[in-house]
Amino acid sequence: MSLPTLTGVGRLTADPELRFTQSQKAVASVNLAFNSRRLNKQTNQWEDGDVFYIRGTAWERLAENVAETLAKGMEVIVTGEIRTESWEKDGVKHERPALLIRSIAPNLAFAIAQVSKDAASQQNSQDGGQRTTQQRPQSQGQTQRRSGPPPQDDPWAVDQANGYSDEPPF
Repeated sequence: MSLPTLTGVGRLTADPELRFTQSQKAVASVNLAFNSRRLNKQTNQWEDGDVFYIRGTAWERLAENVAETLAKGMEVIVTGEIRTESWEKDGVKHERPALLIRSIAPNLAFAIAQVSKDAASQQNSQDGGQRTTQQRPQSQGQTQRRSGPPPQDDPWAVDQANGYSDEPPF
């Protein structure tokens, strides 16, 4: 039987924490809150309902990208499997729900994002898919720019002779 999958819109309650295992695999912890807000039609005010807090974990390249891109307070769309974390402390067994994050992104209803391939993705396309361990490609707030001319079959590319057009290319 497979684990239940959660897909939802939540908010980061803290900055992601990036760390590395002894085998140098990146792992990021992401604290998320999911809540239900309702508009009270009598008072015309938003009211918070129940809140579900969960700690998410992302691994490897996704973990590095999460730490590079996301920050406390951001609203995100996230998908992953719900699991149970178990541990023992002072002879007492503890359990809590946890989320193994498969994908996560900022909610574009409240943010603007500029998407670019990370350095590891670009490296993989050049070396036939062999993963190499690298430092994080950029510091927070910087974006990578693609160099060189756009592909000739790119319908959204700028026409150098006529400039931009308001008309779609179809």
